[in-house]
Amino acid sequence: MVGCAAFMWGTKGSEDLEAFYPVRPECQADVPKARFKPRAGKTLSARRWHAAFSEDGHLDIAKVLRRIQRGGVHPTIKGLVWEFLLGCYDPNSTFEERNQLRQQRREQYGTWKTECQNIFPVIGSGKYITTPIITDDGQPIIDPSANNDQVGNLDAVSDNRVIQWMLALHQIGLDVVRTDRTLVFYESDTNQAKLWDVLSIYAWTDNDIGYVQGMNDICSPMVILLENEADAFWCFDRAMRRMKENFRSSSTSMGVQTQLSTLSQIIKTVDPKLHQHLEELDAGEYLFAFRMLMVLFRRELTFMDALYLWELMFAMEYNPRIFSEYEKSSSATEKTEEPINDKLLKQCGKFERKNVETGVAVDQQNALAIFLVASVLETKNKRILKEAKGLDDVVQILADTTGSLDAKKVCTEALKIHKKYLSKAKKP
Repeated sequence: MVGCAAFMWGTKGSEDLEAFYPVRPECQADVPKARFKPRAGKTLSARRWHAAFSEDGHLDIAKVLRRIQRGGVHPTIKGLVWEFLLGCYDPNSTFEERNQLRQQRREQYGTWKTECQNIFPVIGSGKYITTPIITDDGQPIIDPSANNDQVGNLDAVSDNRVIQWMLALHQIGLDVVRTDRTLVFYESDTNQAKLWDVLSIYAWTDNDIGYVQGMNDICSPMVILLENEADAFWCFDRAMRRMKENFRSSSTSMGVQTQLSTLSQIIKTVDPKLHQHLEELDAGEYLFAFRMLMVLFRRELTFMDALYLWELMFAMEYNPRIFSEYEKSSSATEKTEEPINDKLLKQCGKFERKNVETGVAVDQQNALAIFLVASVLETKNKRILKEAKGLDDVVQILADTTGSLDAKKVCTEALKIHKKYLSKAKKP
């Protein structure tokens, strides 16, 4: 979403940056000031963004990535840029091709929304629920304290997919009311309902995982940045394709366990002394990093700084094949990809490019996030070695980073650790 304040800001100084994502007055004392400031000559501006397109709409993605990696994206164009970074659109497509694809996706979203409305009419009504509406065996729950007028008369349900979806709806509602509550944007019931609709419809379309707590933190920026609900949905869908494994869990494992294991291996390789100390503290499984990886530092950064960190990550991890990979039909016979050539390599983000060049890539989605956590640990290295006498001490030391992290510095340090790790990993 780009409002009047966004366009007015283009003619003013950076002191008005807070106008993009204003904080509720009663919360301002508790919310740290954002560190991100657009910088001329570094930040991707609206002017440079529009200049990166050819006459028919082809985007010079390499030029865009370089600019983002230097200074992020100006708030007036974040949503538009993120759609490319997350693989919603192919930079090699034309304006016309993208318009057609956008319309097709909006129609598909509308179809899914209608399906959901037919099952549960609160979807799309501008309202949402926070109380259970159905039992595990599909029987409707009549709650005298709830506003049943908005729910309507529910029938018993026998379809297991429908039952599982309806069981998730109230949890989505509970999470929605907790999401980014310091922002003025979510003072509006309409905006809260929009977030609830997107998450509910995503849960309906994802037959694999459905909805898991934490997805609300990933979805919220998309809903704020993109005014059209369907566009926000597809941007969130693409983000979830990157992060989906974070939310997969079973009785024996949790989604980020593989990433925590990779983090352990990285620290063991680049900082054996720190790893040994954590092992002695019974923190060798790195569970203290769970939250950072699960929702990509949403709790450690202000909203604006989290957006900045994410777009740096998206740009650094960008691979030009991302769009074609997402658009492949599961029924089509997939051909083996040719090795990435020099032209495609130049269109990769700096983190992804280093992985491709060395051939020692970390076999893990969102690998950069793991190195970001490693960089945070390295900045706290001395304190952990000196002060941490147990796992609780490690948790407290890392908690002290909340509101004080510098996204740019964390990324810079992560790239250094990545380079060091690749260098050591190549040695026999």
